[in-house]
Amino acid sequence: MIEVQNVTKRYGPITAVNDVSFRVEPGQILGFLGPNGAGKTTTMRVLTGCIPPTEGRALISGFDVFDEPVEAKRRTGYLPETPPLYPDMTIREYLTFTSRISGVRASDRASRIDFAMGRTSIADLADRHCGKLSKGYRQRVGLAQAILHNPEVLILDEPTAGLDPKQIIETRELIKDLAGDHTIILSTHILPEVAQTCMQVVIINQGHVVAVDTPENLTERLGGSETIRLEVDTLGDDPRLALEQLDGVVSVSVNQESNGASVVDVQVAQGGDVRRQLANAVVSNGWGLLELRRLKMSLEDIFLELTTQDEVVAANEAAVTGPEGNGGTETSPEVADE
Repeated sequence: MIEVQNVTKRYGPITAVNDVSFRVEPGQILGFLGPNGAGKTTTMRVLTGCIPPTEGRALISGFDVFDEPVEAKRRTGYLPETPPLYPDMTIREYLTFTSRISGVRASDRASRIDFAMGRTSIADLADRHCGKLSKGYRQRVGLAQAILHNPEVLILDEPTAGLDPKQIIETRELIKDLAGDHTIILSTHILPEVAQTCMQVVIINQGHVVAVDTPENLTERLGGSETIRLEVDTLGDDPRLALEQLDGVVSVSVNQESNGASVVDVQVAQGGDVRRQLANAVVSNGWGLLELRRLKMSLEDIFLELTTQDEVVAANEAAVTGPEGNGGTETSPEVADE
């Protein structure tokens, strides 16, 4: 289990993260999202024990990362965005070296190395030098070293960055497979990755957590209204008048397709289902119904809505107070944080 409790990190006058709290239950995969400069990297560094928080605390399996660092790190496997491989070592030599650092007992090293290589599908390359591996296989070696000591928690920083589509799919499936044995936090900016891999999402912006929930619940909570898309052959008619009269329809927008059909987006009040009425309206007007489907709010839409709202509020506050007004402060340099 991973717990972040009211963590704040300041660098002089700059607050990189402010009162960040979230919890990852055993066996879950949590996606940690945020734009550049949001505080993701700072939070990850606190979780891995690289930097201390100014306030609050982080716990790995109940052990405070800074009060009980040995116990916390014993239960943590970490994959940085760029795995620190030694190019002149073979995969087996590198994993032997990292197993000693991780505290794997000498009697267990060979079996743990074989297990980690088998789990990450690199056993056939055990004697290949790390410097000759592709980006995808370097990530696999990084994952292998992270699970060598069988930690309860895995912290993965951009694990699919720079991979080709095939490697992304393979890495995604590997991470999902690991979730049964480990609690995983996945920091990434690739939103489809989170939607397809993670059970829970934390979105951070300007150092604050702006959402903690499942992707499905975020869609439900933030959707407000639902959009139904129709592709209709209206025979040259404008469908808006007929469709806007239906109960539950908020608005109708029409785009013309190159094949002569119209793409009609019908915005419906939340909780309403007017698909049957829409189909009946199309048929009664003698139009051809080519497609009818619901458009779900994507994780990208949620991310943009939440982070844009935060930026608008910040901009409005800055405009009200001003750099020299009451409560205004001198502009501070930005903290580089991805």
